[in-house]
Amino acid sequence: MQAPAQKPAVRAFACPNCGGGMELRGFQHTRSAVCIQCLSVLDTSDEKIKILQKFDNRQRVRPIIPLGTRGKLHGTVYEVIGFMVRTITVEGTQYSWHEYLLFNPYKGFRYLTTYEGHWNDVVPCHGLPAAATAGGRKAAKYLDRTYKHFQNAMAETTFVMGEFPWAVKVGEKVESDDYVSPPYILSAERDNKEVNWSHGTYMTGAEVWSHFNLQGQPPAASGVFANQPSPHQGRVGRIWKTTLIWLAIWFAAVVFFGISAQNKLVFDQSYRFDPRAAARGEASFVTPVFELPGRTSGVDVEIRTDLANNWAVFNLALINDETGQGYDFGQDVSYYSGVDSDGSWTEGSRSESVTIPQVPAGRYYLRVEPESDPNAPAMVYQLRVKRDAPHVGWLMLVLPFLLIPPIVVSLRSASFEGARWAESDYAPSSD
Repeated sequence: MQAPAQKPAVRAFACPNCGGGMELRGFQHTRSAVCIQCLSVLDTSDEKIKILQKFDNRQRVRPIIPLGTRGKLHGTVYEVIGFMVRTITVEGTQYSWHEYLLFNPYKGFRYLTTYEGHWNDVVPCHGLPAAATAGGRKAAKYLDRTYKHFQNAMAETTFVMGEFPWAVKVGEKVESDDYVSPPYILSAERDNKEVNWSHGTYMTGAEVWSHFNLQGQPPAASGVFANQPSPHQGRVGRIWKTTLIWLAIWFAAVVFFGISAQNKLVFDQSYRFDPRAAARGEASFVTPVFELPGRTSGVDVEIRTDLANNWAVFNLALINDETGQGYDFGQDVSYYSGVDSDGSWTEGSRSESVTIPQVPAGRYYLRVEPESDPNAPAMVYQLRVKRDAPHVGWLMLVLPFLLIPPIVVSLRSASFEGARWAESDYAPSSD
């Protein structure tokens, strides 16, 4: 019977610079390590430990997740064995992020990166992404997904601690390109020897704290990160789809009320009113009787005048010729126009209308009493009465309530994406 394979032993040694004890958790994979006590960078590729670099202890950065912390990602336990700070400079301003190297002896390495409270679970790519374009811009395609180019920069390693499977060195620089397709990010790092691709998935601080059983609260996320999924993702399409259904119902209602209305002209007559003559006698009169057919519905009374720089008031009543029941109402009409330093102008309208709701069928007449400036010239006006005219004004009031929610969601989504791309190489210029 074959004996089970032994678990690799942790390699222990003393730092040649400060004498501090060190243990290598990455086993044979570790090529360099950084002493936690004195921050010396050590070559651990063979038994004879060499000092590669010494780092100023005054510039020490304390990792949020301590080295040696264990957590479970995707069902596998990983241990934090390395920590580094990397920095880019954009328009004279430095931006730094932290990277944690995780190791499992059977699954290998993966990384946790964090910037301003935003986290990513990063693994090396298992294939070479292909060059592509998206919207006329550079892009990359990986595993049937297209990633838009986000940013190009020179990334410098500015602090290291722990152990790494490569010869780590403070001051090392690589050219980096980031491509995004939220919640994923694709990164390429180039030096004069090779190109390394990695693939990251966005995580919240709360998720990281839960996976690694960390105490306290994670740092709050600030701003919008490159591959941070939008809280409005998918909502825009869904809400517009629902809105289109309601708009179709709304339009059908408009058509229904328009078609079902009689919109029948039952009275149309023109009159002349002279305010000076009216001042000497009674100005009121009644119209001939007209028929209002059909079901109980609204009646529209329209007044059309030839007013010019004047006003008129019409006191009206719609009276049932058989029962004497009356509907009293009034309407002001005014129209003014002229020319000033800003050009021609007008105010008011020569025509107005009044709607009387729910008038039963029957024979009716109008009692009319016009008024105007006693010194105004004579006015010609027309009275038109329509039975069951279509009124969709109340339906028009509903329209904004249908459109406001999808517009608001769309604007919020656009604002989120604007904040995302404001941090990219494709941000709108200040000009």
